[in-house]
Amino acid sequence: MARRVSLYEAKTHLSRLVDEAANGETIVIAKAGKPMARLVPLSGGRKLPRRLGQLARSSRAVDWEKWWQEWKASDRTIEAEFEAAVGRPLPSTRHTRRQVR
Repeated sequence: MARRVSLYEAKTHLSRLVDEAANGETIVIAKAGKPMARLVPLSGGRKLPRRLGQLARSSRAVDWEKWWQEWKASDRTIEAEFEAAVGRPLPSTRHTRRQVR
């Protein structure tokens, strides 16, 4: 399933979106809510996460591909929650002042 972003978001985060597309994600860019363009990887392949340096020996038991996929999924979840929160009104901050006598 392709992820949809606004034209503003695409302009603001183009570098990150290109990296995501290079990693195999398909991103649809919409203008005024209407899909206008699709950002896809050229090779169709998935770029592997880079290898670790100092921690390589101690982290061999970790399935890094799975870890990376879970990380990206949580990234998308956080972003979706943020976008959903943008449309909600802020809680009332009205405070009654006590009059000092």
